[in-house]
Amino acid sequence: MSEPDLSQDPFQDARTFLVVVDRSEEMKAALRYACRRAAHTGGAIALFHAVPQTEFHHFKTIGELMDHEARTEAERRLQQVAGEVHRQIGKFPDLYFRQGDALLELTKVIEETPSISVLVLGAGTGTEGPGPIISALSGKLAGKINIPVTIVPGDLTPAQIDAVS
Repeated sequence: MSEPDLSQDPFQDARTFLVVVDRSEEMKAALRYACRRAAHTGGAIALFHAVPQTEFHHFKTIGELMDHEARTEAERRLQQVAGEVHRQIGKFPDLYFRQGDALLELTKVIEETPSISVLVLGAGTGTEGPGPIISALSGKLAGKINIPVTIVPGDLTPAQIDAVS
C-alpha cells in the first residue's frame, strides 16, 4: 500500500477565513490579516454579522421599525467591508447576516458552512477586555467551534500585520 502524497494541501483552494464584522478598531486588524492570508493561500473571505432581536414589545410597529433600521445599518456595514475585501484581494466575500444572539448564530454559520476553515477575530486592547466572542471561546463556546481560531491583536499596525501574514 502506498503512502498518501502529503506535499499538496488538499484544503488550500477551499480555505475560507471568516471575519466577524463590527465597528471596532480591532475588526480592521482581523480583516487585514484574513485578507492577507487569503491572498497568500488562494483562499477566500467570509464576513459575519448578527443583529440582536429587538426586545421592544409595547408597540409592535415601533419594534419592527427598530429591527428594520438595525438590519439596514448592518447590511450597509457588511457591504462597506465587502468592498474593502474586494479592494484588498480582488474577490468579493461571502456574506452571512443573521438576526439573533451573535454567539449562537456564529456557531450555526460555522456548523452549516463546511468551506469555512478559520475564524479570525481581533482582540480588543481596551480595559473592557479582548471582546465578547474571544471571551466566550474559553467559556460558552469552548469545544463548540470545530475550526482553528486566529486572534489578531487589535493594536498591530498594518505593517506588523503584513509581516506576520
